[in-house]
Amino acid sequence: MNPSRNDFAALLDEQMAGRDMMEGQVIHGKVVGIEKDFVIIDVGLKTEGRIQMKEFGTNADGSQPKVGDTVEVYLERIENAMGEAVISRDKARREEAWTRLEVVFADGQPVMGTIVGRVKGGFTVDLGGASAFLPGSQVDIRPVRDVGPLMGKEQPFAILKMDRPRGNIVVSRRAILEEARAEQRTELVSQLAEGEVREGVVKNITDYGAFVDLGGIDGLLHVTDMSWKRVSHPSQVLAVGDTVKVQIVKINPDTQRISLGMKQLQADPWDGVDAKYPVGARYTGRITNITDYGAFVELEAGVEGLVHVSEMSWTKKNAHPGKIVSTSQEVDVIVLDVDASKRRISLGLKQAQANPWEAFVQAHPIGSEVEGEVKNATEFGLFIGLDNDIDGMVHLSDIDWNVAGEEAIQRYKKGDMVKARVLDVDVEKERVSLGIKQLGGDPMTGDSFRKGQTVTVTVTEVTSGGIEVKFGDDATPMTSFIRKSDLSRDRAEQRPERFAVGDRIDAQVTNVDKAARKVSVSIKALEMADEKEAIEQFGSQDSGASLGDILGAALREKASKE
Repeated sequence: MNPSRNDFAALLDEQMAGRDMMEGQVIHGKVVGIEKDFVIIDVGLKTEGRIQMKEFGTNADGSQPKVGDTVEVYLERIENAMGEAVISRDKARREEAWTRLEVVFADGQPVMGTIVGRVKGGFTVDLGGASAFLPGSQVDIRPVRDVGPLMGKEQPFAILKMDRPRGNIVVSRRAILEEARAEQRTELVSQLAEGEVREGVVKNITDYGAFVDLGGIDGLLHVTDMSWKRVSHPSQVLAVGDTVKVQIVKINPDTQRISLGMKQLQADPWDGVDAKYPVGARYTGRITNITDYGAFVELEAGVEGLVHVSEMSWTKKNAHPGKIVSTSQEVDVIVLDVDASKRRISLGLKQAQANPWEAFVQAHPIGSEVEGEVKNATEFGLFIGLDNDIDGMVHLSDIDWNVAGEEAIQRYKKGDMVKARVLDVDVEKERVSLGIKQLGGDPMTGDSFRKGQTVTVTVTEVTSGGIEVKFGDDATPMTSFIRKSDLSRDRAEQRPERFAVGDRIDAQVTNVDKAARKVSVSIKALEMADEKEAIEQFGSQDSGASLGDILGAALREKASKE
């Protein structure tokens, strides 16, 4: 009986349904025969499948598959061109491995594997059927030069990434080692206690300290904890391989970092420091370090004091400490202050030397005369260099009695040698006040000039409005200006051009203003005073005489007296 069209359709649907359900899956099959290098396996289809014996390898007991064994295979196709089922043992093992690894990856568990080859950027690892990539940076905690001993050796790996569609697995051996070390470190740290003394071996030295192996765990011995005295670099105290006795200073439970100390096993030199170094005492120390703000002086091993830049020199106020002292130099210092709680000692370098201001006032008491070089001219006055690098200042108002300070200071320039008188010395404020004008007497004091006095003046300048003259002592000369109207009582003679610079003329003081330090003089006033005196003296004796005759007689009598 021939099958109908519907029977064929049903049979075809049945075969296609089986194809959709089974292709691409791992199924169970039974070994039904072995032909040369092939294993014949019945997977429940119309025809058997054939797999090369080498895909099976050997079982755990060293045997190979035999007839009757049940095995897992991967069904690629239900039927090929020859009518056989296409199956694979390798792919079955790979699928089985992926399923197993996905569970392990989800649980965060390690997986056993073997490094089987080298590829660009790392290595290939066999994870029991699945191939994974091991980056070179994930082989070990530290870079490994020779990976040979690790090849072909089964060992644990951590799965970092899985992508089944792409068949990509990334693993790490380093993560396993770090976890193991962390567990070991945690166990070792739990056996340590702060304050405990242990022996260790110096493993590494850096600029900031040394790492010491305490027997499987490292601790940091910071440079500041190596000795009570200043240590510039750890290599000055330790070398790699040295066995040292250290105290566990601190254990950080979060980071498990261990801080060690060597100086803690020695007596603290700062104990009782205030009694050893009383304020005002003098000591000799060695410069250990120089900074912008001062210099550190070692008084004994582990005890240093600071000489602040302001306490380094009496006279070099703005000099860098390195210009005054040098490292390793021995210096005498005075203890200024001690703070044992803060481990600070303030020292003075200049206090151990003679105070130049005290020495100056002893050698040059107030009122004495000094000589020095003009160091600088400022808006306040002149700075004069004196003994022992100290400067004295001549204020603008103490340069000249009669000339304004701004004008008087223009007469001096840097480098000029000048004499001055000591007006005041303030040792505490380190100031010396000098005066140049005080070298001569003040022409305005006493009765040096009085109204009506006749003085001889010297013409210093001739202008259209009058003449400028000077008079008095050469040390303290006075200046004045005689206007045209005061040059003569005779209007025709009131001409400035009648005079020349250097002419000496008699004139009368007409006004003295001590507050303004001004003396006014007039030739006209003197002529009028002489005329009045002549009239008073000769006019009554010769009432018929003319004014010319009277003045002539007065002048002749005056000349005869001279």
